[in-house]
Amino acid sequence: MSTHRLAGLPSGRRTKLAMLALWVVIAAVLGPLALKLADVQDNDTLGSLPAGAEAARAAARAEAAFPEPDALVAVAVYVRESGLTDADRAKVDADRAAFAAHALGGTVAAPAPAADGKALLLSFQLAGDDAQQAAAVAPVKDRLAAQAPAGLQTALTGSAGAEDDLADAFAGLDVTLLLATVAAVAVLLLLTYRSPVLWLVPLLTAAVASQIAGGVVYLLVKHTGLTVNLQSQNIMTILAIGVGVDYALLIVARYREELRRHEDRHEAMAIALRRSFPAICASAATVAIGLLCLLAADQPATHGLGPVGAIGVVATFTAMTTLLPAVLVLLGRWVFWPFVPRYTPGIAGQDVAADHGVWARVARVVGSRPRTVWLATAAVLAGLTFGVTNLSVGLPGDETFSKEVGSVTGQRLIERHYPGGTLAPAVVLATAGTAAPVADAARAVAGVATVGEPQRSADGRWVRLEATLAAEPTSPAAQEALHRLRDAVRGVPGSEALVGGDTAFEVDGDAVTSRDNLVVIPLVLAVILLVLMSLLRALVAPLVLLASVVLSYAAALGAAGFLLDAAGHPRLWSAVPLQTFLFIVALGVDYTIFLMTRAREETAQLGPRQGVLHALTVTGGVITSAGVVLAATFAALMILPMVPSMQIGVIVTVGVLIDTLLVRSLLVPALTIHIGRAAWWPGRLSRTTSPAPARAGEVTPVG
Repeated sequence: MSTHRLAGLPSGRRTKLAMLALWVVIAAVLGPLALKLADVQDNDTLGSLPAGAEAARAAARAEAAFPEPDALVAVAVYVRESGLTDADRAKVDADRAAFAAHALGGTVAAPAPAADGKALLLSFQLAGDDAQQAAAVAPVKDRLAAQAPAGLQTALTGSAGAEDDLADAFAGLDVTLLLATVAAVAVLLLLTYRSPVLWLVPLLTAAVASQIAGGVVYLLVKHTGLTVNLQSQNIMTILAIGVGVDYALLIVARYREELRRHEDRHEAMAIALRRSFPAICASAATVAIGLLCLLAADQPATHGLGPVGAIGVVATFTAMTTLLPAVLVLLGRWVFWPFVPRYTPGIAGQDVAADHGVWARVARVVGSRPRTVWLATAAVLAGLTFGVTNLSVGLPGDETFSKEVGSVTGQRLIERHYPGGTLAPAVVLATAGTAAPVADAARAVAGVATVGEPQRSADGRWVRLEATLAAEPTSPAAQEALHRLRDAVRGVPGSEALVGGDTAFEVDGDAVTSRDNLVVIPLVLAVILLVLMSLLRALVAPLVLLASVVLSYAAALGAAGFLLDAAGHPRLWSAVPLQTFLFIVALGVDYTIFLMTRAREETAQLGPRQGVLHALTVTGGVITSAGVVLAATFAALMILPMVPSMQIGVIVTVGVLIDTLLVRSLLVPALTIHIGRAAWWPGRLSRTTSPAPARAGEVTPVG
């Protein structure tokens, strides 16, 4: 079906009603399913490895050879820096007796003392099913805090403490995140449209798109192998609202132009949609296909984000190009009140650039000295990249939360008085016949504090040893010790040794992330290049645009480096660089697509220099508004109490603003003008020696 016929469906006198009826049916079917999406979340993928990673294979072997109840482990910590007193020990004994009511097997092992005499640990598994274990954490915490002698520090950590802290941190935050996103976008739309009514239409349409996407994801989770987690669901919501409002701004801006040229609003919308559809389609394709490139990632959390995000983008694109136009046409011109665009006979031949005074002035600056502008802008962006030196990859476990929580407090207390790996020892699994030499090899490794006695599996085939590392489990020293431990136990003939545990998870996770970066980033860039080449029918301009968005990403990472360092969170979660790269590059190129499709259209009429300047003038306002709206939606991630989400929010927000205000407004138009007609090589525009006659009454933005 041609673009002309597609544009006529939501804007037709009768077909607009059919389109609305169709969307009512779709919303009635899929909307209720979206409300169930939280019930099918699999948040284990946020912290899992691909099955082929050694830590994952070790966990699978341990689960098969040493089956144990899937129970949360509660670790109660008692510390007095001046040394434990008899009253402190009495408190520990009383708690131990009370905790037995919640412990698996009804007993709690004797407390483990620290060598310095300043700390004791009680460790036990919680009894019951998942709900009963979760409910038991609160009384355990209450008992731990009750009647503690003055000066005795207590905290609950282990998986039970961490899970409870995570649940508390995210309680009600899905609603809070949605409300914060909607509020930010609503304010910006009010300022953009200056209408008490119009802002509601794109926002409600985006909300419908988000619900439809949620319903589709729910069905795919239930009936296919698709997985969704808290992070991917939140990002899908943000993409639906942010990208949807971006597309709405472009359509509404074109519609407003055409309402002044055409008396019939149906005709005005058909023309507006036909002219904006190619850019919006290219934008949606770029983002959706870019997200699907994440399917090439091995990291489960990254891999699963791809299809969920792509579904959100496709649903939003569909809603904004069908439902939004139908609603706008149905409501009529009054929806723009108080600044209603009136039909003005004879305006069809006039240039709309006259209505964009601010951006006309920006275009004059760019057009007067394009080389100076693009060199200066590139220098500023290059300068921002130096902030990358403030960042490092590898987020310690005790820095996952953006605020202090009990489980992290407990970890830090333990680290001060016990070997760093006490809570998370490396787990060695080897053949039973090599138990003694494997244990000896592990004890000889530098950085291994202690090695426990081998535990034999029920079938007598395997043994398990716990090797406590001297350093904190996620530290570089612990990771180096783990590499030495793996080499040592593998060197025992016939051991078939695998080493797992938290430190092994970190090491293998870093390796998987490095592999994903090397595979996915070039794939995303190749996809974007192909989309740009197809859209612009050129090679040089797409290469220039691709280089500009990569520079934009580097500058965003650098600028965020300064901010995150000042906030005390410069150590990035391992998946952050790849995910933020995708969002900044794929979403950032949207605005360049909006600009350059208009530039290509204008170049055919006005020539390469004036065509680019005219495109900058007429698109500057709407694209800048779209960029600010998208930045505001990602900024909402900063309210989440998890450092990885906050880091993604900061980097993407900064990146979108840089791309909107510097790259698209100054760098790209100035560089395109400097290159001249060759920017459109080898397309037809590169071979045209003179522009087509200017449209009647047209005014260009440069003097």
